[in-house]
Parts: sequence; structure tokens; C-alpha cells
Amino acid sequence: MSDPTRTVHIVDDDEAIRQSVGFMLRKAGFDVETYVSGVQFLKQANRSTPGCVLLDVRMPEIDGLEVQTRLAAQGILLPVIMLTGHGDVTLAVRAVKAGAIEFLEKPFERTALLAAIEEALRQAGRNDRGQLAAAEATVRLAALTARERDVLDGMVVGRPNKLIAYDLDIATRTVEVHRANLMEKLSARSLSDVLRIAFAAGLGETEPAQSVPPSSST
Repeated sequence: MSDPTRTVHIVDDDEAIRQSVGFMLRKAGFDVETYVSGVQFLKQANRSTPGCVLLDVRMPEIDGLEVQTRLAAQGILLPVIMLTGHGDVTLAVRAVKAGAIEFLEKPFERTALLAAIEEALRQAGRNDRGQLAAAEATVRLAALTARERDVLDGMVVGRPNKLIAYDLDIATRTVEVHRANLMEKLSARSLSDVLRIAFAAGLGETEPAQSVPPSSST
């Protein structure tokens, strides 16, 4: 007998993704529902819809971020895992800030997808949706050095390592080291984890003006 709480809704206009990911998840023991567009999914979703959503960022008609916004506006608290083939860090920031559990870049690893789905389903079963309390997030951030906080500030507004390095006048490799250290201190496994902690503590509520490195052309 199927368990509706183990349902994964795949919303992606790419038929190959719907078929391949759907097959993999059914083999892993999940119930799967597929949708060709965000519009189709929004027509069928309601507050009692169980499970979680794999939501493609870039789709015709309305994109994944807009679907996520409309779900929240309708009070539909399905955990969202955002999928993209473009690796745009600014989209990751926006998606997680809006409440996405994880942000995965195609092609994603099977283990990463399954781990994200299990976490999403755990959060779906809790009233607090697994959100970090502000006090706990603040305590975690207090363990960071000043330079690690500087790097975190750049991550929160979607700056890639190269531009964070330019802003701070340090080497890109140094930014990478600080980034690895702060992720370890925050017990974060991914950028999504870092962003959730930062947003819970109130970071990223305003976006500062960003400098632009000079052109390399002469």
C-alpha cells in the first residue's frame, strides 16, 4: 500500500527529466506525480497535497521561482527542492530565501537528490518546517571570524568567489579557504544550508551595492 506522505511531485517541462527522475524515485520507493508545467501543478495543488516538490527553475509560462511564490501565497506548505541546469548562484539565493529546502544543479547525483528529498519529507512532517530558530542561527554565526563573516555576506547576496575576492581585495583561493572553514563551523553541507542559517539570523534582508571589477580590456 502506497504512503501519500512519500509522494514526490516532479514539475519540469523536460520530458526526459520527468521520465528518468520519476523512474529512479519509484525504484527508490517513492510515489511520483509528474507535471509538464508550473501552471498544471498549481491547478492541482492544494493545502492538503502531501509530499514534496522537485521544481525546475526555468520553464515556459511561469518559472519555478514564481511557482514557489504562488504556493506560499496560497498557503501550500509543500517543501520545495529547486532544480536548475544553469548553476546561477543568484537563483539559489532567491530560492532558499523564499523557503526552498535545497538547490540542485543538473545533472545532479542520485545520492544528493535522495538526501534532499528525505530532508524535505522530514520537514513536511513537522509543523515548524525545520526552520532554524533565529537564536540558534545567531549562535552559529558567532563562531565565525570577521573575515569569514565578510565572505558569508558576499555569499548571501549571490556573489561568486571571484567577485567576493575582488570586493575584499584578497585572492580567490583565500575566499575558497574561508568559505570551506565557515561551512564547517556552521555544520553546512551545501550553499543552501549556509543560506538558510544566514537568513534565519536576519542576514540578507537588504542587498548592499555591489562593486564591479574593472574590465580586463584596454
